[in-house]
Amino acid sequence: MSHQITVQPCGATYTAEADETLLDAALRQGITIPYGCKNGACSACKASVLAGEVDPGPYQPHALNEQEIAAGKVLLCCAHAKSDLTIENRQAVLKAEIPVKLMPVRVEAMEKRAPDVITLNLRLPASETFTFRAGQFIDVLLADGQRRSYSIANAPEQAGVLELHIRRVPGGRFTGQVFEQMKVKDILRFEGPHGGFYLRDDSKKPVILLASGTGFAPVKAMVEHAIAQNSDRPLHIYWGCRKEIDLYLSALPTAWAAEHAHIRYTPVLSEPESGWRGRTGFVHQAVVADYPDLSRHEVYACGAPAMIDAARQDFANACKLPEEAFFSDAFTFAPQGKTSS
Repeated sequence: MSHQITVQPCGATYTAEADETLLDAALRQGITIPYGCKNGACSACKASVLAGEVDPGPYQPHALNEQEIAAGKVLLCCAHAKSDLTIENRQAVLKAEIPVKLMPVRVEAMEKRAPDVITLNLRLPASETFTFRAGQFIDVLLADGQRRSYSIANAPEQAGVLELHIRRVPGGRFTGQVFEQMKVKDILRFEGPHGGFYLRDDSKKPVILLASGTGFAPVKAMVEHAIAQNSDRPLHIYWGCRKEIDLYLSALPTAWAAEHAHIRYTPVLSEPESGWRGRTGFVHQAVVADYPDLSRHEVYACGAPAMIDAARQDFANACKLPEEAFFSDAFTFAPQGKTSS
């Protein structure tokens, strides 16, 4: 049995079958709703149920608390419709069609950037075109059909190559292959692009780009896209890691900031070693200290779910950031998470 879903305030309507989540049904019918992990861990697809009945599904408690449940909130990646519904998600839009493709790629270059981070450059087939938005991700397909999802780290303007940032996961199946067996000219297959985490070009608001760990990958794509578009929109990059060695491409945002007056860069370390003269602590708290009023900003946050959850809450409560101005993508180790092993 199917149910009709109405999304406010954009006014989009779609149908959801009993066996599919509200998010999957929306994406299948061309409605873009921001999401990240797709397993109830990151809260990126949170919405309010205005009318109707839902089964909230197997969400994770840290992503949806009791107060939010009482207020009618659900995670669309877990929830199923039990009746016709009206939901509210202010970031939902009817998207211009970008085809999802399945295609092979050849490993063109590999570079170890840190003890546990490798960047992969993947060459697309010369006969194929591949369109994506800065910030989206692809699913690398393993031999048995399992998927490992990674953000595209280069801008759409850089045609022909996809850059991925791979952090090694202890015992990880795919990351183990990358670090121990993979070599240049190997062939991989992927599907994409996916995801509602991408830079909104139609806004002129100043942007906070907040990353932890390899969450820097989509931030890199967004900044490179903005530079390619000759945008002068203010961008402030905050990159949080444990130690300085984890800032595996820090020279790049440092150069952006030196070359472009509208770009700023603030690295933040949570466990600095002696000699570090930069900011310390949790990266989102550095934003709170620097921007007590975010009411006229947009925030794009990517990385660990705990960082994203803390940033979402603190930016709204302490910095007056509107809910619809916070875009996020959580990297998890679940089957459909971005840094899956």
